[in-house]
Amino acid sequence: MQTIYEPKGKAKEYGELALNIYTGCTHGCTYCYAPAVLRRNKISFHTEVKPRESILEETKKRLAKGDIKDKEIFLCFTCDPFPKGIDCAVTYDIIREIKNSGNRVAILTKGEIIPERLFALMDSKDRFGVTLSCSNEIAKTHEPNASAVNERIEYIRTAKARGIKTFVSCEPVLQQSFIYSLITMKENIIDEYRIGKLNYNDSPIDWKEFGKTCEYLCKTHHRKYLIKEGLRAEMNK
Repeated sequence: MQTIYEPKGKAKEYGELALNIYTGCTHGCTYCYAPAVLRRNKISFHTEVKPRESILEETKKRLAKGDIKDKEIFLCFTCDPFPKGIDCAVTYDIIREIKNSGNRVAILTKGEIIPERLFALMDSKDRFGVTLSCSNEIAKTHEPNASAVNERIEYIRTAKARGIKTFVSCEPVLQQSFIYSLITMKENIIDEYRIGKLNYNDSPIDWKEFGKTCEYLCKTHHRKYLIKEGLRAEMNK
């Protein structure tokens, strides 16, 4: 069973190592790429969700080998580490094992977390991020079972106050005006912006203009940022 692995291709932009905890994701995002990548039926991917068999035990065994030290392990690529309606105790246990083994964790979620429980396991060496693609009204349609957008921003605010490094993944972008407002917000709670386009779906957004505007705003407001490879390619056309 593959537990901790080295991401390939575009995924390497998010971390040097990664771990996928669940068999699917309950958030039901309309733009989700994971079912196609995993060759799964979309309905079953979003409804038949549980921790991967023996994932905690296998993760413990992998970390016990001792060859993974002082590495950042990303949670998760093909699922969310906090799928709604699922008992996420295994996620907290895996984070604890990663930290106890002398490694770091990077979390990207749009799920519902228990801030006191999660952030008690993390420190300034770790990173916490949320996906922000659009306003809450649009998210209700395209991310129907994810946590509310304002809740995700509150999680970022709490993590920042605890001294944990924060980031937002603005990918895929569904509403460019929302991303502009996020970059120009007065409150300095986001340590890094990662910005990418909507892939595998049609969009009315002019990606070249959008990318250039984002980069201008990031530079003007002194934001640390990463333009994802696909969006950068559009900007260079």
